[in-house]
Amino acid sequence: MYAYMTNGTYTFLKKIKEKYQHNYEMIVMHNGEKAIAYYQSEQASIFETSRDYEVIVEKGGLKEEGFIVLNHIPVTDEGKPLFETQFKERAEAIENTSGFYALRVLRPLRGNTYIVMVEWEDQASFQHWKNSDHFQKAHNKKEKPSYMAGPSYSESLQVGEEERMNKTV
Repeated sequence: MYAYMTNGTYTFLKKIKEKYQHNYEMIVMHNGEKAIAYYQSEQASIFETSRDYEVIVEKGGLKEEGFIVLNHIPVTDEGKPLFETQFKERAEAIENTSGFYALRVLRPLRGNTYIVMVEWEDQASFQHWKNSDHFQKAHNKKEKPSYMAGPSYSESLQVGEEERMNKTV
């Protein structure tokens, strides 16, 4: 299974989603600064400009409303097997967390930056998990993992109507 992402304005991406609503289950996520459309398929991307991935871990189902965290993690070529194994093992622990909706670990088809995408019911559910013992144990390393090819970063986005997002910000 492949995953595709593209950026654009929220309004433009909503139109793409509506156009393909009978062909693909697409979500549009946004945070006030940017909007991203995401969908999965075995077919080639429908986006003119897309970031393409292979889905290597898929847990839960993506929802039309929620809070998404995208973790962008650059991984060395020799570190890819270790990284993938580590996240396949970690996936089980997050699945039973209150407020968890979905997890996708995405291997890039070009480049070396993986994306770990997690959808939560809301930001409070994400914060609750972030304060959990499991999260602390998995992320409380003094040294960066040997598979890291550079600094990682994360971004938070809302799934659902833009108007709802503007009211909560």
